[in-house]
Amino acid sequence: MALPSRSRFRAKVASRQSRCAWLAVALLTLAPLAALEPPPAQAQSELRKSFPGRRVGGGTRGDCSSRLLAHLVPSSSVFAPGKARFLGVLEGPSASPSPLEITFRPLSGRGTADGSMASGQRRVLPASAPGITLLTLPAVKVPTMWESSYLCPGSAASSTSADPLNFVAADSPPALSLLVTEPSKEDAAVQASLAKLHRSCGSSVSRDEVGAAFGLADLITAQWPERLPVRCPA
Repeated sequence: MALPSRSRFRAKVASRQSRCAWLAVALLTLAPLAALEPPPAQAQSELRKSFPGRRVGGGTRGDCSSRLLAHLVPSSSVFAPGKARFLGVLEGPSASPSPLEITFRPLSGRGTADGSMASGQRRVLPASAPGITLLTLPAVKVPTMWESSYLCPGSAASSTSADPLNFVAADSPPALSLLVTEPSKEDAAVQASLAKLHRSCGSSVSRDEVGAAFGLADLITAQWPERLPVRCPA
């Protein structure tokens, strides 16, 4: 038996009110969860303030352990590589150079769905004279730790822990930086300086120019060669 028109109208109203109430409950439930996820730019701004990085490694006893090693990044040790994705490593003088181990891995708890840098990457560069090595990094999709240290004779293998505080090597304190996607004003200047260095691949640049461009002039002494080779391995 069909309901009277007034009854049908009341039934529709009741049904609509029920759906609206359910939607309101759902939104109230999801709102606190959304509040826990800050916008990417805000989240990376917080990382820039709190990440315990050090762009200059080395400094302990022994020729290998004390050899200067520096990431060419802002003084905060946090850097957005930009579209060119260039990274630079500066190595100082050494009587007995050792191979250089470079690792990349996502900051703890920030893996990617598409697998980009998800399992980390490791590369070992051959022992070399003082100079600059430029690398081209795959696209950075999430905050990624970049660690570089010398493989000194007799040293233990470097740590692969995802904990950003667990980076102390027994023989040579590594250079440790954080790579992010959201650039800052400091990043733009470093990106431009790295692009300029890239144009010198296979040749050399003035040590004073490098020190001034990256704020490392106080670490480059008269013991360094006046010109530094720029290496760009494939």
